[in-house]
This record gives sequence, C-alpha cells and structure tokens, in this order.
Amino acid sequence: MSTKPDITAVKAFLLQLQDTICAGLVQADGVGRFEEDSWERAEGGGGRSRVMRNGGVIEQGGVNFSHVHGDAMPASATAHRPELAGRSFEAMGVSLVIHPKNPHVPTSHANVRFFIAEKEGADPVWWFGGGFDLTPFYPVEADCQHWHQVSHDLCAPFGEQVYPEYKKWCDKYFYLKHRDETRGVGGLFFDDLNQWPFEQCFDFMQAVGNGYLDAYLPIMEKRKDTPFTEQQRQFQLYRRGRYVEFNLVYDRGTLFGLQTGGRTESILMSMPPLARWEYDWQPEPGTNEAKLNDFLVPRNWI
Repeated sequence: MSTKPDITAVKAFLLQLQDTICAGLVQADGVGRFEEDSWERAEGGGGRSRVMRNGGVIEQGGVNFSHVHGDAMPASATAHRPELAGRSFEAMGVSLVIHPKNPHVPTSHANVRFFIAEKEGADPVWWFGGGFDLTPFYPVEADCQHWHQVSHDLCAPFGEQVYPEYKKWCDKYFYLKHRDETRGVGGLFFDDLNQWPFEQCFDFMQAVGNGYLDAYLPIMEKRKDTPFTEQQRQFQLYRRGRYVEFNLVYDRGTLFGLQTGGRTESILMSMPPLARWEYDWQPEPGTNEAKLNDFLVPRNWI
C-alpha cells in the first residue's frame, strides 16, 4: 500500500462528514437549522462554520470545517516538535460541540483532523488525530455504556488494544487538574496517528468521524423530552462553566487555532451560549447533582 498522504481525499471526506453530521443533527433536532459562515484566513486557507441556535433540542451547536496552511509553524508547536521547524504546514479537520437546552441531554464534542508538514528534500511529517467525548449533567448509566460500546466497536477492526488505549487517553486528556475531575464520561481521543500505513490511519479517522452520530443521536432521542426544573437548568449552567474552563486552559485545538491566526469566532464556537459560576458551591449530599461526581472519574463502561 502507498504511504504517501492523499490530502485531496482527506479534505473531500471532511467536507462530506460536515454535511452528514449537520443533516443528522437537523433531523434529530426537528426545528433548528444550521447557518453557514464561510471564511478565509489571511495567512492561507479558510473554512466554513455552521452554527445552530435555539433549535428544538440544541440550544447552540457548531459543526466547523477548516483547512489552514502556512509557511511556518507557531512557536508552541515547534517547542514540542522540533522536527517541524522550518517546514510549511497544512492542517484540516472537522470539529463540533453540541450544547442541548435540556439538562438531561448531555453535551457532546467530536473532532477529526489531519496535519502535514513539509520541507524540500525531506519526507513529509504527517499524522491524524481526533475522537469524541460525552459530558452529561444528569448521567444515565445505559447512555454512558452505549456511548462506549459504539466507541469500542468502531475500534475493534483496528486491533483489540485500540479502544482501551484511546479510551484511557481520552480520560487523561479531558481532565481538569485544578478541579480533580474529568470533563465528563470520556470516549475516545487519539493524536499523532501515523504508525500504520496512511490508508489504514485514514480509515480509522473516518470510522471515528462516522461513529459520532451512531453514539450521540440515540441518547439525544431518549432524553430530549425528559421534563426538567429550573433548578436542574441552573445546575446545567453551573456545570457548563467547567466546559469553558477546560477549553480555555487546556484544549490544544483552541491554543493552536489562536496561535496560528485562525478565525476567533470559529475557534470559540465550542463555548456554551450560557454558563454560570458560583463561589465554592457544593451539591447537597444524596442529590442527583451530587451523584454526578461519581461519574467524573475514569471507569470501565463495557
């Protein structure tokens, strides 16, 4: 098999994936529509951002495609990957975050991406990355098990160790050190994937991208009509604050996008439309709000 990266095929898949996910979410929401905002980056490249606001289920959600390129990597990247110094680069991907209004429907995030850096006279440096994770506020064990079963099954054709490795990586990555808790119940996370031939790495990235709707839509369908109280809504907004904290303090994609001159509105579309903080708030013992803490530690779900 050829190991030369087929950039054109990767971009075509990502554009199609954005279309497929948007169509699936529109159908599941029943009311909302995505508004598209195409943009160009002065340093090279661009993308198309799609945002839904005030849907039937989705309070705000974004499904973004971007393809940026440049003559030099940002300092933050070359500090960790010195072999990238002096190389031009291309980065492309689809990234999405869905913030439902109903507190019983979890927030979800997914991302698949491809990166390549080239220099005349040298082999290209390339890799795939991505994954998806689930952030419930009132978690249901069956939902978490379904989410991880889909994750496991899409990994299975690529080796029995793939799911355990990338599940563990997700738990470690989406961890708020200053809160001593995971962001949610995890899923999959992978980066620097180039140890297989290009075609196999690309196949895996496609499996992850295509698996997102299989994992999320059944949960949305089950929980979207669950009645909720104002107290539960306020708890959801409080917990959304953790989402903001992670994205601004730890998220690599946010940092890379801002440091490479990406479009700020698209980079920060992952933020919830509403969130709240309250000084030293603690849930009452024994309440459903307190039970969330039991889910914010790594666990074997299947």
